Amino acid sequence: MKKSLALAWQFMRRYWWRYALGLLSLLVVDWVISYMPQLPGLITDGLNEGSLGMDGVWRYSLRFLLLGGFATVGRFGWRYFLFGSARLVERDLRNRMFSHMETLSARYFNLHKTGDLMAHFTNDLGSVRQLAGATIITIFDASVMLILVLFNMVSFVSLKLTLVALIPMALIIIGDIFFGKAMHRRFREKQEAFSQLSDQTQESISGIRVIKAFVQEKQEQAAFAVATGNTREKNLAVVRLTALVFPLLNLVIGVSTLSTLIYGGYLAITGEITPGQFVTFNSYIGMLVWPMIAAGECVSSVSQGVASLGRIRAILEEKPEIVDQGDPSIQGLKGGIEISHLTFTYPDSGEAPALKDVSVSVKPGETLAVIGRTGAGKTTLISLLERLYDTDERGMIRLDGHDLPDIPLQVLRRDIAYVPQDNFLFSDTVENNILFGVDNGTHAQVEAAAKAACVHDNIMEFPEGYHTLVGERGVTISGGQKQRTAIARALMKDAPILVLDDSLSAVDTDTEEQILHNLRKNRRGRTTLIIAHRISTIQHADHILVLEDGAMAEYGTHEELMALGGLYRSIYDKQQLEKQLREEGGEGV
Repeated sequence: MKKSLALAWQFMRRYWWRYALGLLSLLVVDWVISYMPQLPGLITDGLNEGSLGMDGVWRYSLRFLLLGGFATVGRFGWRYFLFGSARLVERDLRNRMFSHMETLSARYFNLHKTGDLMAHFTNDLGSVRQLAGATIITIFDASVMLILVLFNMVSFVSLKLTLVALIPMALIIIGDIFFGKAMHRRFREKQEAFSQLSDQTQESISGIRVIKAFVQEKQEQAAFAVATGNTREKNLAVVRLTALVFPLLNLVIGVSTLSTLIYGGYLAITGEITPGQFVTFNSYIGMLVWPMIAAGECVSSVSQGVASLGRIRAILEEKPEIVDQGDPSIQGLKGGIEISHLTFTYPDSGEAPALKDVSVSVKPGETLAVIGRTGAGKTTLISLLERLYDTDERGMIRLDGHDLPDIPLQVLRRDIAYVPQDNFLFSDTVENNILFGVDNGTHAQVEAAAKAACVHDNIMEFPEGYHTLVGERGVTISGGQKQRTAIARALMKDAPILVLDDSLSAVDTDTEEQILHNLRKNRRGRTTLIIAHRISTIQHADHILVLEDGAMAEYGTHEELMALGGLYRSIYDKQQLEKQLREEGGEGV
């Protein structure tokens, strides 16, 4: 709990002056409210004794108006500064979470679902905002009001009557200890249930086309009903506890009020206090209701806020596996790649190495192609090259003679243009998707990149051309168009190293041949890595690496590998046979 509250204070102290002004305004309001009940008592005693005339009534009325004005200004002040500060804390914490998550390694996102992470940015941050704003207001306001009211009850009325009123309220302290622990546990369970529901919703919406294609609507509805039912039960557990707290508070307050009416009436009858003091004291008893109710609210909101802070703290304490320790003197790459006896096993996989003793040498400006069956380790090789994972030992991968960890991450990622297998597009215009990663690109450059990727003609057929919105993940355009748009985005970057991870699988052979021709023409002097399943895609590469079960099966040029008559040749013969059968109208094997 202490660490969670320390995290909140880390962000709150940035706005200490706003909190100070807000609390000062709240203090003024509390003083005014605690003083005002004395005026009816003074008026009552003055009228009862016959010492108060119309001048006195007007004087007290003017005092009421002035105090009301102070209270109005003060209320605006504490709302503006305290609630405003809570929003600023929420903003800063959200930015910190997002920035930190961008530094985390790919493995973290493999282990944590999107819906769960989204719940931290919504429900959890909302609870923290309540803690940094409304809860602080409640704690400060209730504490100050309690102190001022008790002081006025003792000094203006009677110490004995005050003690009688407070005896039943001592039970609230015991209740706070018990209910606080229970509320913290139940609220954490509620947040975890919401995370599961968010993840279930996100996956169902993202995979709606697959759900419909396999006619799984009813099954998904059933799974969603289970998730919502669990969320409902966890929310009801919090509601039940809250519903128990407030009636018990009201019971305690009722007992206190009854005690003061009986004993206070007795003191007024015996003359130990005046009728005006008795009226004032009863007003103060009513004012004690708020601090007592606030105690219950604070138990709930503090428990919820601390639980959410604990979940957020777990994210912020997550350490990136890929740490930037690069040499700042390395300002850029030329494209030379040296892979020496590369062996790699995925962390915590418990399986055989994904890559075993792979060695490759590529000079700047050359093209390396990687081919192999599914699961052979092709994408793993690219992931290591981009430092999405670190190799088991240093020296296994070197770029331009530099060991990979010695290259600053910003330089490494900037100088490698990558087209992934999933061809992710943002819900934005075609032009903005192509410009992604480029700070000052022109429309002419965008068109040139689109033409090189053979997607310009398709874009011009869209309703608004380059300004057409492609929808979430590019869902409004075809797979081939998405793939070529992603290639155009990489070409727009014009990096020294271009990586195409099976990025031509969704285009026909004629378009593929044209794109490869454009790549050879536009990327002279720059290094290109191509992962592919079709030999037609890679046969013109300077080097071809054939992977089998993570190990080097063959390595050489197209002609050299064909002459070997090994795995590469068998893949080529099979693909040629499939092509021939398709041309003859038969079915591929």
